[in-house]
Amino acid sequence: MARYFIGTAGWSYKDWEGIVYPEKKAQNFHPLIFLAHYINIIEINSTFYRPPAIHISLSWIKKVSDYPDFLFTIKLHQIFTHQRKDFSQNDVDKFKFGIEPLRAKSRLAAILIQFPWSFANTSSNNDYLISLFKLFSDYPLALEVRHGSWNASNFYKLLSEHKVCFCNIDQPIFYNSIKPSSISTNSQFSYVRLHGRNYKNWFKEDAGRDERYNYFYAKDELGDWVERIKELGKKSDKVFVITNNHYRGQALANALQIKNMITGEKLDIPYSLIKQYPTLKEIIKKIKQGQLDLFGEE
Repeated sequence: MARYFIGTAGWSYKDWEGIVYPEKKAQNFHPLIFLAHYINIIEINSTFYRPPAIHISLSWIKKVSDYPDFLFTIKLHQIFTHQRKDFSQNDVDKFKFGIEPLRAKSRLAAILIQFPWSFANTSSNNDYLISLFKLFSDYPLALEVRHGSWNASNFYKLLSEHKVCFCNIDQPIFYNSIKPSSISTNSQFSYVRLHGRNYKNWFKEDAGRDERYNYFYAKDELGDWVERIKELGKKSDKVFVITNNHYRGQALANALQIKNMITGEKLDIPYSLIKQYPTLKEIIKKIKQGQLDLFGEE
């Protein structure tokens, strides 16, 4: 039976204050420790912008010491995915060194290699992927591509040959956007990222991060993904599910809904989050009634 790890992309958001995090905090409060009580995986996005530092990795491990099953996924630095030139072996080694404590302590779920929508399926891009896979072949890898041209059997075969996990994503669907899926290319783990469906701002050049990822999934939208996630659970040992619709804590609210549907577990939910998203009251109500399926009929 597959194990499901469901969590959010990042935790350092000012707009989470008073919604995810309490307005009044204890002196030793830290967001990561707080979140580890509710979810069991975090995707680290800061490593996309700057190489990871080993002392930071060690601090993450220390903060989740009370949660032995808690995992991290690490987003690969943009020099490898968006710039794709002028990097050296030293850049590779520096990235690996920074995350080594996570691997040594069995806290590393995967390195996420995420390319932009403009990265299409061409011969040169295939060659580049292979070279990148070889550079990081000693790590569990997940690949996210957003262009629809990658939806090809030979591409999935390539990932399987290199033991790279295909990242199934939810995003606004435009021309040549890759569509939702439940594709497994690595029997050890599968990966899902939900970005929201903010069609208005997804490709808007002047849209900020918050505008682009401002989206709250409805029940039926989550229900469709729960079915895909369960299908992935039949194909791989672990399934990592990351919600990236982070604005105003929507990612955590949807993550908890997904967790409730898949596992049927009784959940703790931050009180401030329930106030912001009243739909979460249904989880509390149904747990009290002994009906743990959030999406069941009333």
